[in-house]
Amino acid sequence: MRSNVYRSMKQTRIILIFSIILFFGLLESPLSAQRFNDRLQNRPYADLRPWHLGFSVGMHTQDLSFTHNGLVTEGGRSWFMEQPSFAPGFCVNALIDLRLNGFLNLRVSQGLYFGSRDIRFIDVNSSDNDDPLIYRQNIKSTYIVAPVDLKFSGQRYRNCRPYLTGGIMPAFDLTRKRNDYLRLNAADCYLTAGFGFDFYLPYFKLNPEVKFCFGLTDIIDHKRQDLADDPEKYEITRSLRKARSNMFVLTFYFE
Repeated sequence: MRSNVYRSMKQTRIILIFSIILFFGLLESPLSAQRFNDRLQNRPYADLRPWHLGFSVGMHTQDLSFTHNGLVTEGGRSWFMEQPSFAPGFCVNALIDLRLNGFLNLRVSQGLYFGSRDIRFIDVNSSDNDDPLIYRQNIKSTYIVAPVDLKFSGQRYRNCRPYLTGGIMPAFDLTRKRNDYLRLNAADCYLTAGFGFDFYLPYFKLNPEVKFCFGLTDIIDHKRQDLADDPEKYEITRSLRKARSNMFVLTFYFE
């Protein structure tokens, strides 16, 4: 539990630091921007197009934050779940970008996220004279995602332009196994916030972007008919009130 709180505080500090940096960058006056734009610009009319296409590749990590209900089973066990480590995953998206005005764009980027989570289940009521009973499970996921974001861009400085994003990301998992300790629901939805930079190269724009995705629903499948004949496994699902999924995504867009 402490590790989850520490990770959340660390992510909050990162978001705050970069938000402050981008805030002052976005408030820079147009006259100052013009002073920095004296040199020749690459693709000076790229942002004037009503719409354009692109694609992205990137990496991400998937996290689960658990809320326990304190259940003690008939055998005297009380299960605690945690994700002690993160495994990098791969993501690829196709992009449609619609220009709303000079500073605001609507972006839709359907794609696939391939990743996994390593979960550890600990019996916290194990005897002090014995090592605690620990089970492990690797949950693999293949998500079809359809993020919809608003992109707010600052002033362009030479061949660089900072931006902030915010939106929602529906997701559907194609990979679900039977008879595991935990099984996740196929459908989920995330609230997203991120930041990045447009780098104007001679033939295209390269946009490195960092995005934080916060799950909005309980992702645990509590109705486990497949475990009717294995009540010991079902004890773990019964010990959870809910669990939410979170993601950290590093993406490189080519537009």
